[in-house]
Amino acid sequence: MSQVADRATTKQDLTAGFDSLDRETRVERLPLEGRLPDWLHGSLVRTGPAKWEVGEQTMRHWFDGFAMLHRFGISGGEVSYANRFLETRAYRAAQEKGEIVYSEFATDPCRSLFARVVSMFSPKLTDNANVNLVKLGERYITMTETPIPVEFDGETLETVGVAYKPPGMLTTAHPHLDRASGGMLNYAAKIGARNSYRFFELAPGVEKPEVVGTLPVKEPAYMHSFGLTERWLVLAEFPLVVNPISIPLSGRPYIENYRWKPERGTRFTLIDRDSGEATGPFETDPFFCFHHVNAYEENGAVIVDVCTYRNAQIVEDLYLDRLREGKPADRAEMRRFRIDLASRKVTSEQLSEGLELPRINYGRNNERPYRYAWGVDVESGWLDRIVKVDTEERTSISWSEDGCSPGEPVFVAEPDSSAEDAGVLLSVVFDARSGNSFMLVLDAADLTEVARAEAPHHIPYGFHGQFLK
Repeated sequence: MSQVADRATTKQDLTAGFDSLDRETRVERLPLEGRLPDWLHGSLVRTGPAKWEVGEQTMRHWFDGFAMLHRFGISGGEVSYANRFLETRAYRAAQEKGEIVYSEFATDPCRSLFARVVSMFSPKLTDNANVNLVKLGERYITMTETPIPVEFDGETLETVGVAYKPPGMLTTAHPHLDRASGGMLNYAAKIGARNSYRFFELAPGVEKPEVVGTLPVKEPAYMHSFGLTERWLVLAEFPLVVNPISIPLSGRPYIENYRWKPERGTRFTLIDRDSGEATGPFETDPFFCFHHVNAYEENGAVIVDVCTYRNAQIVEDLYLDRLREGKPADRAEMRRFRIDLASRKVTSEQLSEGLELPRINYGRNNERPYRYAWGVDVESGWLDRIVKVDTEERTSISWSEDGCSPGEPVFVAEPDSSAEDAGVLLSVVFDARSGNSFMLVLDAADLTEVARAEAPHHIPYGFHGQFLK
């Protein structure tokens, strides 16, 4: 089933969504089609890469671009817009020197062997927090996979400074929120003579994270997210691994030090949220994943739903030159893994042929059984439709429009409703026909269009955002 607007449809070039954006602006009222729900008040705030060129240099990967914040404010049935670069050390240094100064995900400034050796003892880690953001208490924090999360003002988007220091050198930009404390749960990989994953909690109003569990590891795996149930932190180690000591001496950017070792398989480990003790590993076939969808416990088993790839080719697919040439990217599959604690067996099944950048009714269903997931999918070679997956019926519906590429659909629950899918989806869509982007509002239940608000320019393809009240 597809809900497609009645508009002139022509095939357009979606690669312009990877063009850099230098413009910062603020618009009090955007052109709006449709009518917003009376109950919808707050802001859709997104972070993502916006600028890949510095002087004569171009960054190499989609994940490398300098972070920009975008805020769609919703109030009284109207929508405002503002955008602003995150004033990080990496961004300021590039502006001042006219060259790339800090190492990014797949871009490393040319440095001498001496400089690389020195970096072992004083690493010059980027603070280019272009992946995701959270609201922790009254603080707004944006983050990437290096341990330098950045706090910003939720109204003006002004950069405040480093938010806190995770207990490790590599972390995720996909923390979970603890229902009881309101704190933030995450993990960081500590690199040194003895490598380990350190799980930590950061309570609202607290500056220093508390380590709640430690898991030794010889070769850390690249993991972009993790799962959470009411009892367990769920770690899925894919066989894309690194020998950390090789990184500063290799002369290669961060991600190119990782190696795909399918013979290792994928290993699930469960960390007790109360005691910090680990159970596992539970082993299964090799696969790769960026995003967990949800996890929960059921009849002596742990259920883990993730967006999977057969291997790590997707990392290569997202290099900027490939994307700007319009080369297709691999397609993610939504799979359910069942970890039987008694038998230690892991089984899996497909839930949907295509789903990436997944969202659920997080406040209601994270850590718990759920039915619906929303995300994006690819049919044309690049993300071109929003999908809703029914995990009980194993069915899906979609929204698409020719010449348009939607971003992650953020679910906003309708107040006082008992239905899991009652609410709206907010997605930033690049429209190749006009060269601009718009905020799309869909009914989360059936994916019919509710409204759209036209931005004053294109918004480069980004990753994640949150609806903040």
